[in-house]
Amino acid sequence: MTKTVYVVMGNDILHEGHINIIQEARKLGDVTIGLLTDKAIAIYKRLPILSYEQRKKVIENIHGVVNVIPQETPDYEVNLRNLKPDYVVHADNWKTGIQSGIRERVIKILEEWGGKLVEPKYTEGVSSSQLTTKIFTKGVTPEMRTKQFNRLLKAKPLVRVLEVHNGLSALIAEKTQLHTETTFKEFDCMWLSSLTHSTSKGKPDIGCLDPTSIAQTVSEIFEVTSKPMIVDADNGGLIEHFVFFVKTLERLGVSAVIIEDKIGAKRNSLFGTDVFQKQDSIEDFSEKIFAGKNAQVTDNFFIIARIESLILKKGIDDALERAKAYIHAGADGIMIHSKEKDPKEILDFCKTYKTFTHKVPLVVVPSTYDTITEDELIQAGVNVVIYANHLLRSAYPAMVKTAETILKYSRAYETKELCLPIKDILTLIPTQEINGGFINGTKQ
Repeated sequence: MTKTVYVVMGNDILHEGHINIIQEARKLGDVTIGLLTDKAIAIYKRLPILSYEQRKKVIENIHGVVNVIPQETPDYEVNLRNLKPDYVVHADNWKTGIQSGIRERVIKILEEWGGKLVEPKYTEGVSSSQLTTKIFTKGVTPEMRTKQFNRLLKAKPLVRVLEVHNGLSALIAEKTQLHTETTFKEFDCMWLSSLTHSTSKGKPDIGCLDPTSIAQTVSEIFEVTSKPMIVDADNGGLIEHFVFFVKTLERLGVSAVIIEDKIGAKRNSLFGTDVFQKQDSIEDFSEKIFAGKNAQVTDNFFIIARIESLILKKGIDDALERAKAYIHAGADGIMIHSKEKDPKEILDFCKTYKTFTHKVPLVVVPSTYDTITEDELIQAGVNVVIYANHLLRSAYPAMVKTAETILKYSRAYETKELCLPIKDILTLIPTQEINGGFINGTKQ
């Protein structure tokens, strides 16, 4: 009787190492590939370039693969108990690190029916993660970038978004990661904030940056990054102007735009009722959403409606009424905003929002109620969290301190501990080889 063999793969980029494992597995019996879903991969590393269905088509056409099934988590238990394979085959590189615990559980489960773990030597010099990083470093097309946000919403319990305002801050959002023995964290998406974008240019947050300036900054950021972006468009302007802005953002590769339901002169929401702010009517704002949706070309672009009812002290019932109306008008997401230090009113909104028959992804921006954790937001039913202004807010005091230190001591020596070493700043931004030549005197 032919033995059964189970092999788990992510297979974003098929390479020599994958083929070696499949060849070893074929020697033992009929091979079933447990193909990790986007959701499973996103737990321990970046979302793959190819979707699950695209990766499945590739694997199904490899000689020796009898069957391909989804594996919904990095843990093997569910599929192992359903298949009860005679062998599990995995390269020997998972004995340490984040997958070591999974390996131990696989061995323990296989023992229940006498199955065995076979561990061929890991193929050195080739890595899916390294290849994927090289591809992303080269850049992505607008279409590839736009699709990422929608895929993230489906793959992750909470999409983590960080404010950016120029190319350098965007690289921080792109590259910053946290690795431990049991977890992997990164920022999934970038947020181009109206507040920090205008502040970075030395201008007040009064809507003084026109769409051309925003588009220019988006282009500069996209030139050096690959992650998706959400753009803050204030109230979107006149309807007839907003439809053209939607077309511009979608063409550039932006994944989503957030517009707030206020009218009149722009005033930052965190001023609350301390300054005059007027909320748009439900009918007029719904018309703007509807017009924007009709203007977009693909199904991947999101228009997210930002509700200001809590900011303007109109209460949760008004916010919920508006949420239902905006969803009906075609909004792809709802952002509920608050300036309170306590997250109670946000959580109260979320509790009722959960009961909606028809709902869309829910977005929050915990700038003031910043004690709330991501786990608490997930529990409340939030899908996207935006850390909306923290990179610029942290950069400014650091630069002021350096400037003051130079003035105090009449020299730069005392700023050494405050500054990145000159050597590091020279190599901070990677250069690329052009036709095998040199850039900045250095062969890459």
